[in-house]
Amino acid sequence: MRHGTTCRAPRKILHYARAACCLLLLLAVGPAAAGDDLSALVVKPDHIIVLRHARAPGTGDPPDFRLGDCSTQRNLSAEGRRQATRIGARLRAAGLAETTVYSSQWCRCLETARLMAVGPVVELPALNSFFRSPGEEERYTRALRAWIAEADLRRPVVLVTHQVNITALTGIFPAEGEVLILHRRAGKLGVVARFRDGGPATGP
Repeated sequence: MRHGTTCRAPRKILHYARAACCLLLLLAVGPAAAGDDLSALVVKPDHIIVLRHARAPGTGDPPDFRLGDCSTQRNLSAEGRRQATRIGARLRAAGLAETTVYSSQWCRCLETARLMAVGPVVELPALNSFFRSPGEEERYTRALRAWIAEADLRRPVVLVTHQVNITALTGIFPAEGEVLILHRRAGKLGVVARFRDGGPATGP
């Protein structure tokens, strides 16, 4: 054995021990940061609850789609209606009191919003889908960000919209009925938690 080898080994052990301690600290902080406790998030100011409409079989809308005419649109299935009711019940159980629900003008979003039964529903065109007009993504997203920046968030509000809108806003591809909780801080938005129907809340 060379002279000095016995001195280097303890240093390596100390290095790995410190790394292990840091990892344990990160794991310990993780659940709280991930927002596993929904009740700690849905009542906080400057938070927004955003969800994709509940289950509506298919993709996009029929060729004869007309805004305001549900018979020309892709609508919630029976399971989708049950899912929307469950989501609302979960949010109420977490402590979400009477709040305002802003919705896309598409029928599947409005029905989701009403079935959640967490507050009055208000149509918000900035939440409308641009799936059939992808060139409109920037305009819609800019309008939604501007609305969020000016919104009164002394208590959380709920936004019901579409996959393309949520992906453009957050970079996340949500499942139908998936809920994201966003935090507005210093002019920026961050995803602090997300959950799917029947699943636990997780971090972004």
